Amino acid sequence: MFENIYDLPVNQDEELPFQLPEWIATAPFEEFLGMTIHEAKNGKAVLSMPFKAALCQGKGLMHGGAVVALADTALAMAIKSLLPEGTDFVTIKLGLEFHAPVRWGRVRAEARVTDQEDRNIEGMTEIMTEEGIKAATFKATFRIRGQRSSVNF
Repeated sequence: MFENIYDLPVNQDEELPFQLPEWIATAPFEEFLGMTIHEAKNGKAVLSMPFKAALCQGKGLMHGGAVVALADTALAMAIKSLLPEGTDFVTIKLGLEFHAPVRWGRVRAEARVTDQEDRNIEGMTEIMTEEGIKAATFKATFRIRGQRSSVNF
């Protein structure tokens, strides 16, 4: 969907060269990585991403940055499932603990919102290999911009 804009520059004070097709959807970066949203509702989300050679680090394992990208996006989709459409929020803190390497296949991210205090929403994502091994645990805090908000989860 966004392939024709991947190489376009994003300039200060200019409108973005894309619009999301709906509130819960992949943006150009997620599409570029091959992410698929399988589910996003009630503060939970499931996404997956294929392990392609472009995502390898030097020893042939999935690069940690790719794992973080999938985990962060999955949690963002879980949060979007609770917030009114158009709510502006960003990641302000994140951490990832690796348990096992990703060597091949399709990687699965299972995310859930765990807490909210004022404008901060916390959650976690578990990253699973295609054979069902937990590869990583991701925890992050997102902040809703602007006024105080309350979500139900």
